[in-house]
Amino acid sequence: MPLMEPKPDALRPGTHHGPSPDRVPDLLAHGSPGRLRDELTALVGPGKVLSQVSDLVRYASDASPYRFVPQVVVVAESVGDIAAVLAYAHDKGREVVFRAAGTSLNGQAQGEDILVDVRRHWAGVEVLDGGARARIRPGTTVARANAALARHGRILGPDPASAVACTIGGVVANNASGMTAGTDRNSYRTVASLTVVLPSGTVVDTGDPAADAGLARAEPALCAELLAIKAEIEADPELTARVRAKYALKNTNGYRLDAYLDGSTPVEILRGLMVGSQGTLGFLSEVVFDTLPLDREVAAGLLFFPSLTAAAAAVPLFTEAGAAAVELMDGNTLRASVQVDGVPADWAGLPGPAAALLVEFRAPDAAALASYERAAARVLERVDLAAPVASATNDFTRDARRIGGFWKARKAFVAAVGGNRPSGTTLITEDFAVPPGRLAEACEALLALQAEHGFDAAVAGHAAHGNLHFLLAFDPADPDDVDRYAAFMDEFCKLTVEEFDGSLKAEHATGRNIVPFLELEWGPRATELMWRTKEAFDPEGVLAPRIVLDRDPRGHLRGLKTVPRVEPVVDACIECGFCEPTCPSQDLTTTPRQRIVLRREMVRQHPGSPVESGLLAAYGYAAVDTCAGDSTCALACPVGIDTGALMKRLRHARHSEREERVAASAARRFAAVEAAARRAVATGRRLGDRLPASVTGLLRTAVRPDLVPGWLPEIPGAAPAGLPVTERARAVAVYFPACVNRVFGQPEGFDGPSLPEAVVALSERAGQPVWIPDDVAGTCCATIWHSKGYEEGARVMAGRVVEAAWGWTAGGRLPLVVDASSCALGLAREVVPHLSAHHRELHAELTVLDSVVWAADTLLPRLTVRRKVASAVVHPTCAARHLGDEDRLPALAAACAEEVVVPDDAGCCAFAGDRGMLHPELTESATAREAAEVTARTFDAYLCANRMCEIGMQHATGRPYHSALLQLERATRP
Repeated sequence: MPLMEPKPDALRPGTHHGPSPDRVPDLLAHGSPGRLRDELTALVGPGKVLSQVSDLVRYASDASPYRFVPQVVVVAESVGDIAAVLAYAHDKGREVVFRAAGTSLNGQAQGEDILVDVRRHWAGVEVLDGGARARIRPGTTVARANAALARHGRILGPDPASAVACTIGGVVANNASGMTAGTDRNSYRTVASLTVVLPSGTVVDTGDPAADAGLARAEPALCAELLAIKAEIEADPELTARVRAKYALKNTNGYRLDAYLDGSTPVEILRGLMVGSQGTLGFLSEVVFDTLPLDREVAAGLLFFPSLTAAAAAVPLFTEAGAAAVELMDGNTLRASVQVDGVPADWAGLPGPAAALLVEFRAPDAAALASYERAAARVLERVDLAAPVASATNDFTRDARRIGGFWKARKAFVAAVGGNRPSGTTLITEDFAVPPGRLAEACEALLALQAEHGFDAAVAGHAAHGNLHFLLAFDPADPDDVDRYAAFMDEFCKLTVEEFDGSLKAEHATGRNIVPFLELEWGPRATELMWRTKEAFDPEGVLAPRIVLDRDPRGHLRGLKTVPRVEPVVDACIECGFCEPTCPSQDLTTTPRQRIVLRREMVRQHPGSPVESGLLAAYGYAAVDTCAGDSTCALACPVGIDTGALMKRLRHARHSEREERVAASAARRFAAVEAAARRAVATGRRLGDRLPASVTGLLRTAVRPDLVPGWLPEIPGAAPAGLPVTERARAVAVYFPACVNRVFGQPEGFDGPSLPEAVVALSERAGQPVWIPDDVAGTCCATIWHSKGYEEGARVMAGRVVEAAWGWTAGGRLPLVVDASSCALGLAREVVPHLSAHHRELHAELTVLDSVVWAADTLLPRLTVRRKVASAVVHPTCAARHLGDEDRLPALAAACAEEVVVPDDAGCCAFAGDRGMLHPELTESATAREAAEVTARTFDAYLCANRMCEIGMQHATGRPYHSALLQLERATRP
């Protein structure tokens, strides 16, 4: 063991609420049963079977109120792996559940036996026929697929609010629809074909002209039963009419019985049944969609009403006017949305009964949009609007930023309201539909029922389609609270079916919380046909039992998860999973959601239990060490939960007093540290790669890998010891060369000035000279310390740099330009928590600018571009996203290159200062998909705005990344 390896006990939660009744039993403390683990490993190969207790726990939760712990997790890489696991399950009498994004709100992504991860190795989009169709793998997010289609002016029909996180496999398996899809743009209507692995292992491509012949040979009994059920439905006019009527509304409850009416052959019927089958009839390995036109002209308005029923009454008017989306939000939703960045603060003061409609019109051209706007104006004259707060302007806008803000508030519904729930309660998300003309009536009935059972629920929904969502919070550890929820559900389901003839699940699919009520909605005849459908495909019940069909009337009360209190910075998490696609460690160790899930399980346990010990032993590396700390999870989280902040606090908790003192001493003597680092880089570069790699490797083994950076071949030579000479008198800005640019030079073979020389030259060339302070050496943005949890060192450096910057900028009269995006973010925002009250006052007077912003906004308009390269690829930085400046880097690149490409899979490189040198496997995993895009072709320039990100991307791609400002200097050089 390394000399300074931290003890796991430092990560133990401060408080325990356990032992909780739903805690993971000690039986699983050592992970999966050995025989099960070994047999599956022999079957699919090493590295594909996850069996530690921490693996089982982190896969045990999805976005639903349920929690079921799998016995083992298989990370499938191919259809062959899927077929092998299914054959094994048949042979051993086991059960299999498929899981992709885990954004399910009803527990469909959870299983109690073999859980198969079909996200990690299942992403990919192939655009076909100029964008008219798209072949998409099931682990691809909707947002990623739409990004590929947007270049062709096309888009997918389904548009769920969770598009940034949910994957195509889940969207099709649940027939998820969203804001505009309704009943004519959903997966059932827009899936052209799909490839499915049946429970028997048979693979069917429904787009293959020979598919019916192949299926008849491989599965004659299945084909016969599908045709038999079709004949029975068609022979019963009453049942046929009932099926057609049920799907006139949005409906995802049970199997899609109209597939028997719409399909004429077994394969056509199979294609329809697979949509909305929730992983119970087979595995979707590939889907081909018919895409839709992307209408780029948009106008939207957020309109306030005095009550929910008044808002609901206005919905048909906007629908008739041609609105593409009419979204309803009640007062509880609007008030909870104040947590969402950008939402007006005065929404918190909205009166109790207030409600709002988000109405959006989309058109292919400006003339068509203007026509819609005139129709909308006529509707506004007829409805009962309210203006209860100053921000309620009740107008329509074409401003993309304002419209984006409206949608951000709406899409945050579940997470924002859930984050506002009482600590320790779980969240139920219900989703139903009624005839749109009865929406106002349904709202009144729902509110009355909630009040009767003591729930103050939040309501929102796709009002144009009569589709409402509401959220309930209760304590599953309290039997009385569970009984209250059960009583409410009984009456709610009866109300929806008997009073409104509605759908108990409009778009979230049956799942565990509605399955006992399936027969209530469909009746015994149709329900029995659904049972026959399941038995025809899966006679042994291998796939996802109790998800669509269950004869237990209290099945929806089984497996409800407790939500114990954890650290306040993450306690509001509802485990929605929106954070996961942006997390650099998602394919290596854990995600932000999983880090929180693991903390909650520790709290469920009795202190010192074998399960807690197993979780703690894995948590150091899997959660704390391999967190990049980039906090992009906070950007993805609708309520801004920053799991990276918790990981930094846990890093601090693991430090000894001696480590903290050494770190603080380094901050006080940073000029010497900086000079030593520059000499070490220069020496290492002269020695070649082998010796520095060997020395640092030995030190990492002896001391601790998370303390000693490893040497990478991509580490450049040292920066020049001196900085360019500048004059203070003429300066219009102060230039702060970041310490990384004072230590590291440019890539080997780069022909041109250093970055500080380029910034000074560009600024002078544009008539906007900058000044570099003489005493800049020894100062830093403090990220080195706070990112590692060295609190005293962070305080020392934060105070020093702010005080220096205040003096350099003449009390904030000049802007401070910083030549690394992460350091600009550090100085602008991240130092603040580490400042004294006095230094906070000084900091408030500073204007900190990323050099990319300085160049794009101030210099570029004053420069003449004299030469361009043919192509450039850009790696956006996480810091620019945090600062809201992500558009500037592509703008600079466009000034330097005829063609600019931002990879669709661009994300955090996870180099994170020196994190990529401490854990290069993190950067390699985080950049794998982006690197594949970059290396698929050759570019003339590889551009970024942060030296360490550039090193990380060069490590990932083998391509020489450099600052966009260096490219701009070359492009504008006389």
